[in-house]
Amino acid sequence: MKKPRVVPDTNILISALILGSGKPRDIFNKSLNGEITFILSEELLEELIEVLNRPKFSLITNEEKTDFLKNIKEFSQLVSPYQKFNIILKDPEDNKVLEAAVEGDADYIITGDEHLLELKEFRNIKIVNAKEFLDINFT
Repeated sequence: MKKPRVVPDTNILISALILGSGKPRDIFNKSLNGEITFILSEELLEELIEVLNRPKFSLITNEEKTDFLKNIKEFSQLVSPYQKFNIILKDPEDNKVLEAAVEGDADYIITGDEHLLELKEFRNIKIVNAKEFLDINFT
């Protein structure tokens, strides 16, 4: 079976770090185990860093954040999207997820974001939540 190529949205990655268990963490662990390939862009990494540095995440130590980011960078394929999209008008920041997915030839976008989820699919890339992804690929 082909290894799924996945763009994890920032909310999935943050949940994986904070919760330490649950579906987002299962997905993160599958990336570390080589069962799936994460695809990220520099813009998505910058967003993740910016979110991690918000005051509400101050209980997470800098060491935990650094280790988490190191793992993500090590186990992800980094892409530089050249196409820009203006598909999600309600939250234009979400378009960078679509851009990374198209550039990285992703099979899935995994997100908890309603603006993305309501698309259901974009250019043959399925847009699903964490539970749906695991149900489709690992049950």
